[in-house]
Amino acid sequence: MIKFLDNKLFRYLSVFLFLNSLILPVKSSSALAAWVLKNNGVLELRTKSNTNLKAYFQKSNQISGDRFWVDFPGELKNPRIIKGNGPIKEIRLGKPNKGKTRLVIEFKEETYLEPLTWKMVGLDQNRWRIKLFNPKYSFKKIGEGLVEKKRGNIKANQNFIHKKKNNYGYLKLPEVKRNKFEVVIDPGHGGPDPGAIGIGGIRETDVVLEVSKIVKNLLSEKGVKVRLTRTNEVDLDLPPRVSIANNTDADIFVSIHANASRGKRRDINGLETFYYRGWRGRLLAKRIQKQILIVSPGSPDRGVKQGRFYVIKNTRMPAVLVEIGFLTGRLDARRLEKITHRKRLAYAIAKGILEYLDKVG
Repeated sequence: MIKFLDNKLFRYLSVFLFLNSLILPVKSSSALAAWVLKNNGVLELRTKSNTNLKAYFQKSNQISGDRFWVDFPGELKNPRIIKGNGPIKEIRLGKPNKGKTRLVIEFKEETYLEPLTWKMVGLDQNRWRIKLFNPKYSFKKIGEGLVEKKRGNIKANQNFIHKKKNNYGYLKLPEVKRNKFEVVIDPGHGGPDPGAIGIGGIRETDVVLEVSKIVKNLLSEKGVKVRLTRTNEVDLDLPPRVSIANNTDADIFVSIHANASRGKRRDINGLETFYYRGWRGRLLAKRIQKQILIVSPGSPDRGVKQGRFYVIKNTRMPAVLVEIGFLTGRLDARRLEKITHRKRLAYAIAKGILEYLDKVG
């Protein structure tokens, strides 16, 4: 989110990345693990997973040039100043206050910047990127550490669907009473109706069917009886989906979809969950929304909302419709085309469902 703090004087520009509620302890080491300012003007960061970043821009004054900085949780041990080159005057790493780390990039006076166009993009759970300037002259990259060192975290995330009991570590799914609950999972669209078509031709029906099947497997391992409204590419109208849920007398109904923006705008991304009525429906929606946001850092929180979609309006049990991202959005589409991210989303949805069942069961 880009926001003017003083629109009249054009002094401050703030970029806030609220990725989740994780706050590191004051005594912890810095969440900043590595950084590099490349010769194409792109700043890349590597942090601890799910870090809450806050970034700012300030126009030059009589003392300093234009400055861009990022604040990280966790305290830096060794403050330092690194000499810049080209348009960069210097880069400073310090402790603005106890328990924090600040990375400051100060530009030379003649550097032309367009902060209104800046966007901090989350590449995955621990990497970030922002384009700060277009070099007109030669510029040597400056950095510390290995920003690309991320494969270990991705492998860990693959354990979201590991079948061995008690192998989730901190990702372990909640326990519920076995053989007590019945859930209907509804993969949206199907057959001749592919749903949304996104960047590179990615289809909603393919994404949501795969995610739904993984959700089914995860819930089944926890002793929950699960029924899918469809298991392959078939043409299934809305009333039969509702009938499946009502006839099985399910405890909850969860319809899984992916979004598309009008005009296929690539700057629109985000996740949202809808319910039709009742505190139980709202609670289920809130639990799922919270979990999918955790595994999709950087993607906007479009919130929990009431909706009048046919499948959640006409089912007799608590029902939600979850939109797991925009297939037309640059950030979401890049993630949704990858099996690793689909597994993360499935894990998140399953966790939200189990938390709900544990709460109301």
